[in-house]
Amino acid sequence: MQRLPFEAEMDMFRDAARQFFQKEIRPHSERWREANIVDREAFLKAGEQGYLCMWADEQYGGLGLKDFRYEQILIEENTFHGDPGYFITLHSRLVAPYIEHFGTDEQKERFLPKLISGESIIAIAMTEPDAGSDLAGMKSRAVESGEDWVLNGSKTYISNGINADVIIVAAKTHANNPHGITLFLVERGMEGFERGRNLKKMGMKSQDTAELFFENVRIPKKNVLGQVHGGFYHLMQGLAEERLIAACGNIAAAQHALRITREFVKERKVFGEPLSRMQNTRFVLAALDAEIDMAQCYVDRCVQVHNEGKLNSVDAARAKLLTSEINGRMVDAGVQLHGGAGYMEEYEICRLYQDERVHRILAGTSEIMKEIIARDILD
Repeated sequence: MQRLPFEAEMDMFRDAARQFFQKEIRPHSERWREANIVDREAFLKAGEQGYLCMWADEQYGGLGLKDFRYEQILIEENTFHGDPGYFITLHSRLVAPYIEHFGTDEQKERFLPKLISGESIIAIAMTEPDAGSDLAGMKSRAVESGEDWVLNGSKTYISNGINADVIIVAAKTHANNPHGITLFLVERGMEGFERGRNLKKMGMKSQDTAELFFENVRIPKKNVLGQVHGGFYHLMQGLAEERLIAACGNIAAAQHALRITREFVKERKVFGEPLSRMQNTRFVLAALDAEIDMAQCYVDRCVQVHNEGKLNSVDAARAKLLTSEINGRMVDAGVQLHGGAGYMEEYEICRLYQDERVHRILAGTSEIMKEIIARDILD
């Protein structure tokens, strides 16, 4: 089915983005996977093209593009032609908007220009060894001390954790309220802030994922982001868009895996004829094509609703659940239809299989998505 139409300038934007990812990102993908980190220069190059924080006002160096479809295009073209570990959407749409939404004018002036240019890279640190989806279980603490807050604790599985120059760190600040969390802007070089390992992962290998440690880190009060004790509610406000971003990436990855598999089965000969002529192959791919096409329609509609400011957490959860599960089925079928080649990392379907698995976990597991939906329809 034909997708909801993009405007002519968006089609031009897509063409330019495709060329950027083909020229500046894909050629480095193998080296980045081996190094477990993307070159910082790749963020600078995206900044030069205006691809970082496109929503930001021109006074900070942004393009002022509020339409989410521009970010959707970047997600899709990076999936098709770039590298899944080059997660500039994390920088631009998952983390930097916290400064836009909850930052002071001084914080915006201090941080946004360099985030837009790519000179600074940003991350967010919520997850801890014993606290993932349940933020109430967080053990990191910050206490007031004169003109500062003093932060102690640790975080893990932090995307952009090695490259990041600025990290939004969530910590408990209210002894009697499990949701009494405050967000702090921790900057590279602050005394007591240390990075641990660049963690080895099953997939998304070029995306640096780190442990972070905070020992009596003194954070000036000017680096408090949003309301003191209000961080839990600040974090909740970004979840619908985070899950929409995940859905856009999931369905693009499923489409990419389908294309790769389709080309392979047309060329692969079994018993003297193309694998694509076997009924099982045809039925498996036909069913997946129908699911992917239907899911793309739903995601596009969610983007449209989000642009209207009306996307709710339940519909976003539906999109995230649906697309991550479809993506999982697609890459699994792709590996199976590739046969032994599908188990070899030199084949892209193998890497897509590795990269996919985390998407049923990040931004809320499939089980959490089901619980959100169940509460809406049953409680």
